[in-house]
Amino acid sequence: MTVLDTRALNRATLARQLLLDRADMPALDAVAHLCGMQAQEPQEPFVGLWSRLRGFAPAMLSDLLTGRSVVRTHLMRRTIHLVTADDALAWRARHDTMLRQRVLGVFRGELDGVDLDELAAAGRAVMGDGEPRSMGELARALAERWPTPGTRALGEVLTSLVPMVQLPPRGLWRTKAGVRNAPLSSWLGREIDPPSPDGSDPVGQALLRRYLAAFGPAASADLRAWCGLAGLPAAVAAIREELVTFRDERGRELLDLPDAPRPDPDTPAPVRFLPAFDNAVLGYHDRSRIIDDAHRGLSVTGARFVLVDGRVAATWTVEADTVVVTPLRRFSPAERTAVAEEGQALASFLSDNDSTRVRIAEPGP
Repeated sequence: MTVLDTRALNRATLARQLLLDRADMPALDAVAHLCGMQAQEPQEPFVGLWSRLRGFAPAMLSDLLTGRSVVRTHLMRRTIHLVTADDALAWRARHDTMLRQRVLGVFRGELDGVDLDELAAAGRAVMGDGEPRSMGELARALAERWPTPGTRALGEVLTSLVPMVQLPPRGLWRTKAGVRNAPLSSWLGREIDPPSPDGSDPVGQALLRRYLAAFGPAASADLRAWCGLAGLPAAVAAIREELVTFRDERGRELLDLPDAPRPDPDTPAPVRFLPAFDNAVLGYHDRSRIIDDAHRGLSVTGARFVLVDGRVAATWTVEADTVVVTPLRRFSPAERTAVAEEGQALASFLSDNDSTRVRIAEPGP
């Protein structure tokens, strides 16, 4: 079995994630290709798409949100993801069990004695009037019936049990807005796809194919780490004959689509700025293809990353319309120039062309 080293996996990931070359692709198609974008920080997907698409303008994504072509909802790993409307409806039921288990893992003690199905039904009844509500408002509407759990527990649980979307203006460009929830099906005017009646798992199989197209080659553990679903071995078994297999340098079996891009490991990789919680980093159990183990902890703290030669080499923030880059290692003169140039373009994007200021700090310890 062919062994793919870390650099080969890196270049495959960059190609699948649209980070090797910016793509000429509509923003909606990019969100679909990426299987959604992690979006608990509402402005971050704009940077993620800017780094991946030629000619991306913020209005392109804002218009998709207001036009109900994409939605913000709890999905993979019970985190807020920006996904297409079609994917939200197709995938939500497959995630129900995981969403319930994860929210119980946090609030089980506060929900002792609460019938979750009864709570979900009551939440749906409250939301049936069509009025958007914050988590707190939804919880307070039910607090008389369930006074013991705190408001936060009731709100968090309900937004996991009942398929919801976070409505605009939250998530629009340069807009600060609180979370207002509405039922997913009512916002989109379509019902959520029901689970397969025959016990097969077509959604799991589709998720596997889509994941490999955007993240492969990858191990089953990587797939599980990305979506949070434990019950996918049957889906892997069902389509295994469609797939090709490799091994990584650690001996893990890697699955892939036969015709998916696997560029030459020596393919040059441009500097790219990633937003916080980008799935190019988080979408794997073994993230060594893109980030050193020494820096792995940064990937779950909300640090924004700079890729140099395809790997996480710096973090970045914005201060007074200046993109501030903090290297995690020393840059060569050529690398420093490339980081500065891409940083200037990012500063211009973030400031609506008012600034191209970049400051590269000294490397961290």
